[in-house]
Amino acid sequence: MLFNSYTFLVFFCAVTLVYYTLSNWNARKLFLLIASYLFYAAWNPPFVILILFSTIFGWWSARLIDRASQPRSKQLLLIISLIINFGLLGFFKYGNFILDNFTALVNTIGIGYHPAHLDIILPIGISFYTFETVSYVLDVYFGKSKASSSLLDYALYLTFFPHLVAGPILRADDFIKQCEHKQPFIFSNLCWGLSLTVLGLFEKVVIADGILAPIVESLYSAPGIPNFASAWGGTFAFTGQVFCDFAGYSTCSIGIALCLGFVLPRNFHFPYAAIGFSDFWRRWHISLSTWLRDYLYIPLGGNRKGQVRTQLNLMITMLLGGLWHGASWTFVIWGGLHGLYLIGERLLTKALGHHAVWKIPVIQFLLAIFTFISICFTWVFFRANSLEQATSIVTAMLAVSAKPATLVLEKKAILTATSTIVVIFLIHWRLKELNIEDIIAKLPWWVVSVGLSVMLYAIATLPGEDRSFIYFQF
Repeated sequence: MLFNSYTFLVFFCAVTLVYYTLSNWNARKLFLLIASYLFYAAWNPPFVILILFSTIFGWWSARLIDRASQPRSKQLLLIISLIINFGLLGFFKYGNFILDNFTALVNTIGIGYHPAHLDIILPIGISFYTFETVSYVLDVYFGKSKASSSLLDYALYLTFFPHLVAGPILRADDFIKQCEHKQPFIFSNLCWGLSLTVLGLFEKVVIADGILAPIVESLYSAPGIPNFASAWGGTFAFTGQVFCDFAGYSTCSIGIALCLGFVLPRNFHFPYAAIGFSDFWRRWHISLSTWLRDYLYIPLGGNRKGQVRTQLNLMITMLLGGLWHGASWTFVIWGGLHGLYLIGERLLTKALGHHAVWKIPVIQFLLAIFTFISICFTWVFFRANSLEQATSIVTAMLAVSAKPATLVLEKKAILTATSTIVVIFLIHWRLKELNIEDIIAKLPWWVVSVGLSVMLYAIATLPGEDRSFIYFQF
């Protein structure tokens, strides 16, 4: 059930109406939980059993860890919990990938091994709810939070439908605390939530799907070697598409949750205006980057164990972050490039120091452009269907391709992609120090109303294919 579908519109209106009709708070939460399972079942009903198992097991294991008096007992329970949670994720998401690479390896050394393909179906959202379960169990183990006594509250935390499929990745304490007290109906929250939802749908339906997706597909879904302009045009299109698609989903998620009285964390903050790669990861997919920082980078030692160990920790974190996105070597390379960027940034910062010249606006703008162009190269590997395709596009972008171009996009498509991404970049640069609430608060009410009306009209009338959100595949 897509946010950008009329089916979801009917579902959301019905859920909101019944939710606020119920006066008992536990009845409201139970109704939301049932609605969330129905929402998830719309994708593939049998996998409801999997998320139900993950919910009960995560809640139960955290309770046992919290009650255990011996450190060894706590440690054993934690290990069992991590093995089962990551084991399920590993089987469903990486089973075929591991088998295919193992088969290729043993055949390379002369062992004839040709197993049947596992044909595993990836449960939608498994990466997100697995990370949420693991963070909850780890927080309980390290004493950062107490295990929830309410299975209902914990289940709602894990399966709350606005964020279930593609985040933001929630922290249990933040959400469960909101479950402890009845969320009243606040008209201003409903209006603001609906406004955010319209904005998110506009980003997704109009910009990502209507304007940019066809250009992306004309490059990445077509055979051939692109020329310089086509490689950049298609990659600029995907750079804009992946942001508007995922930021659009996150904005919808936050808005829908707010309509029901719940506050979800911000997941994007004008990332294409980042000055440097550390700044980019403070602005892009914030809930994932903070999860990787808190539960992987810092436990590995962070930057506390010397320069070499810091660089190793950064690379491990980003490689695993890339692999989290998908079972493919292209995602591993995408993560590895970001790891190299972060390491190079740290080395340059240490060598050059913090001079006043870096604060000059023109210099900062140029650094932002450099950061943005560098990020564009990584998106090639994120989107490419194979390493061979990624290599051909990158070499074309660098104008070092040894093969003649056989794929040329229309000039109109290249101009559309380039102008759209320039506008997105300039908007991010202009607003990078602001929050969307601050921006809207400064505008006259009639400007906001006209803007929302135009967005709604564009969403309703734009022809084209209804596309799933990109991050649903992760």
